[in-house]
Amino acid sequence: MSEALKSASVIVSEAELEAAVRDGVITGPQSRQLWERWVQLARVQATVPGGLAPGPRFGFTNVLYYFGGMVAIGAMTLFMTLGWHKFGDWGLLAIALAYLVACLLVADNLKGRGLGTPAGILATLAVCLVPLALWALQSGLGQWPPGGPSSYRAYHTHIDWRWLTLEFGTLAAAVVMLWRYRLPFMVMPVAVTVWYMYMDVASLLMQQAGFEYKFMRDMSLVFGIGTCLMAMWVDMRSRLASGEWRQDFAFWLYIFGTIMFWCGLSLQDSGSEWGKALYALINIGLVFLGAAIGRRVFTVFGAFGVAGYLAYLSHRVFRDSMLFPFALTLLGLAVVALGIWWQRHEKQIEARLSAWLPAGLRPRQ
Repeated sequence: MSEALKSASVIVSEAELEAAVRDGVITGPQSRQLWERWVQLARVQATVPGGLAPGPRFGFTNVLYYFGGMVAIGAMTLFMTLGWHKFGDWGLLAIALAYLVACLLVADNLKGRGLGTPAGILATLAVCLVPLALWALQSGLGQWPPGGPSSYRAYHTHIDWRWLTLEFGTLAAAVVMLWRYRLPFMVMPVAVTVWYMYMDVASLLMQQAGFEYKFMRDMSLVFGIGTCLMAMWVDMRSRLASGEWRQDFAFWLYIFGTIMFWCGLSLQDSGSEWGKALYALINIGLVFLGAAIGRRVFTVFGAFGVAGYLAYLSHRVFRDSMLFPFALTLLGLAVVALGIWWQRHEKQIEARLSAWLPAGLRPRQ
């Protein structure tokens, strides 16, 4: 190849690849693989300050990817039957490790071909197999603590402190795999594991006193705050990174962190009007926080909280009154009007709010 050709820079469209297929330069499958690879590289090499590479499009292909992936993940986690225990502890360990290695090898191959979405799903399945392997290892060595669940199937249905060894091991393995593969969907089992962990830590601390609803609620609040803070740290690192690290690794942490925090907050007992007003103010803060950092999960849950508080006020003011339905109608129309006003000024609102944030948390403009 001449030096002139080596230094040349060209822009290739999908139509030109199709023309190359028609001319017999490359095959159809090669054309599709090249295009998917270039699209993936374009996403992860985005250079907009404060922005992240866009995630996968919502198309039929990706729906098939995720549907098939979730079925496979469910088969090895939620839908595992008691019949699996006929293999014995060491048989389960061998199966889990074989599946795990196979998933990682296929994920490697898919990622090398530019198929980031299915590669992420296969790598995620590998992470989901870690607790099964750890349980089989502990049980096979006779180190599983007595008095609790004797079947791995209960991992997803029973709260018990004995699962903590599986959860810590899963988090450690997930960090290593994330560092190796750098695929955002792999954070999903991490977020789910943190959610499980909050319940199991609470179970450990309540061993002597028995189940205590208020304690579980408060633990949800604390773990939710911690998970959201971790999500913001990951978000900042991702936005300021380059290459494959400039992807949305914080998405699932935000989702589960917000759910834990908001549920723990909403279940708090407050007999005073000041306490309920404070709840409304916190939810208003969530709405503005979501707008400021470009995370709609905060805005959605904050809006739920504000709507609940306004409904509570309407009920108190118009209790046993014929005007109550009218009050609810006006409340709904007011929320719609607020939505219209927000849509018209969304860019200016986000710009003003993000000006108060560190550069790493500012949404893409």
